[in-house]
Amino acid sequence: MSDNQIPAKKRIKDLTFMEKIYIPEIVKGMSLTFKTMLKPKFTMQYPEEKYIPSGSYRGRPVLVQEENGEERCVACGLCSRVCPALAIEVQAAETDREKERYPVKFEINMLRCIFCGFCEDVCPEEAIVMSKDYELAFTNREDGIYGKDKLLTPINELQDRIDFLRKYK
Repeated sequence: MSDNQIPAKKRIKDLTFMEKIYIPEIVKGMSLTFKTMLKPKFTMQYPEEKYIPSGSYRGRPVLVQEENGEERCVACGLCSRVCPALAIEVQAAETDREKERYPVKFEINMLRCIFCGFCEDVCPEEAIVMSKDYELAFTNREDGIYGKDKLLTPINELQDRIDFLRKYK
């Protein structure tokens, strides 16, 4: 062999004749499709029957409100920094309570939110979690901006999501 000849590459496994003509693979794919077509269908009559999601479901992000009425958020701003859609806006203020800071303004633009859950993952206080709410409809763009009044949710409504996070985080 001379210096300018390139050695022929050898495949790890050469295809057999049947694999080269693809007919067995097409038959396998068609049989899988046919089996799926014969399985029973699952249809939910939506307005009458509501879907009840499990604890792992990521719906609308909400702020956790403690049993004493205080919010957990300490306005660190990590959620707004990690949000890929730039949907969260937080403005902090000082307080003389045990928590030194709280959010004066906490808004989530639900028209921009992509329900990724990054805000929930980065929150050190478990103050923002993804709820089970999946029905979001707006008649105008201003209704899609949720302030603290729409975001604060009692902790007892979010307990299964918080338990899921503590178990798998």
